[in-house]
Amino acid sequence: MIPPPLQTATRRLFLQRTGYGLGSAALSSLANGAPAGAEAGLHHAPRAKHVIYIHLVGSPSHLDLFDYKPELQKRNGQLCPDEFFDTTKLAFIREQPNLLGTPREDKFAFRKCGTSGIELSNLLPHLQGVADELCLIKTLHTDQFNHAPSQMFLLTGFERFGRPSIGSWVSYGLGSENENLPGFVVLITGQVLGAGNSAFGSGFLPTIHQGIQFRSKGDPVLYLSNPKGVSDKERKLVVDTVNNLNQAALDDVGDPEIATRISQYEMAYRMQTSVPGLMDIASEPQRIHEMYGTQPGKTSFANNCLLARRLVERGVRFVQLFDQGWDHHGAVFDNLPNKTRQVDKPIAALIKDLKERGLLDETLVIWSAEFGRTPMAQGTTGDGAKRSKAGRDHHKDAYSVWMAGGGSKAGHAHGATDELGYAIARDPVHVHDFNATILHLLGIDHERLTFRYQGRQFRLTDVHGKIVKGVLA
Repeated sequence: MIPPPLQTATRRLFLQRTGYGLGSAALSSLANGAPAGAEAGLHHAPRAKHVIYIHLVGSPSHLDLFDYKPELQKRNGQLCPDEFFDTTKLAFIREQPNLLGTPREDKFAFRKCGTSGIELSNLLPHLQGVADELCLIKTLHTDQFNHAPSQMFLLTGFERFGRPSIGSWVSYGLGSENENLPGFVVLITGQVLGAGNSAFGSGFLPTIHQGIQFRSKGDPVLYLSNPKGVSDKERKLVVDTVNNLNQAALDDVGDPEIATRISQYEMAYRMQTSVPGLMDIASEPQRIHEMYGTQPGKTSFANNCLLARRLVERGVRFVQLFDQGWDHHGAVFDNLPNKTRQVDKPIAALIKDLKERGLLDETLVIWSAEFGRTPMAQGTTGDGAKRSKAGRDHHKDAYSVWMAGGGSKAGHAHGATDELGYAIARDPVHVHDFNATILHLLGIDHERLTFRYQGRQFRLTDVHGKIVKGVLA
């Protein structure tokens, strides 16, 4: 064996020696819940400490929920203006369509709510009751008009797979407040059609920052329970042995991903005791179950809303809820009431519950979708059976989202679209602006939260994004 002073400076030796320092730094930061490689800590005073991000997969018709257009009602059934059809990229409509107004029935009517006077549809009666907590953005716009690219663009800042999701960026930038729980938890009803798991993936960030899916029925996390016949003591022995082997590999090659693996094994072991009690919503008072509409032991969006409150209460930084079933290309006026009944009550209950517990000021609640829906009909328009078949196609140029709590401006409607709800008339908000504003409320400068990968610095907002000051309290 050649004595160390005379060893040739091979590539392997260089990586071993330099990688050890990088790996140790990564392991140390992961163990302490701080970001590895990011500018640790906050860039300015935060307004929010946690996020509950609700994403409605498929995208609800914002025109029938949040953006009332009486002129569109008046012109229902008329041929779409030439300038709209000629310049619009649509997913499915191929022939010049007719305009589609919101039905004039009472259940679809809009009314001014609370002292703020925000207009919301009667399809959302419970949300109407908390309208003064909402910051409604009517002018979000995106670059993509199909589901997977649009979901990726909204949630990762890029239209293709491989980038970290917003929850992963927040976890990377701020770390976790609870060493026994992940910093980023995902709750799903249905499936995340389109982007799939990449909608909450960590991309090129260390995998400790990926979203961990919790389930409200059965094992809260897959494979978290001990195998049959294995005791806690035996499970701990396995974890310690595997981590010792991983530590030896880390010392040898210094790969930060090995440090992540060590941290994740330890986290999983601690979660065996912390997660089951967390997921047991049966312990909540009956008043809470009635307010949310929850049913312990079942899988539902309502259960997930209550779990989201319990998660942020215990220090989880970012909770993302996905709910499937909002892609209404046909029968929109039959399907939309069914879906709003499932989410309206629990979301309103979540906002009220957080406020009662003094958590709303530090928790940013978000209602989002990947794009909007067209003011033009996909399919037949008219009355009766004909109207019931009509749907709305994808629309990227203007749609509505909202925030509540966490430093957002309560009782505020931001921006306006034209009289048909087709284009933005005032105060546009791009997806990158929206994400920059979310990070700002968390105390993060979106231009400084970066990660070096493949020779360049990446960030959630790419080279774009400006803070929307009009939605800040």
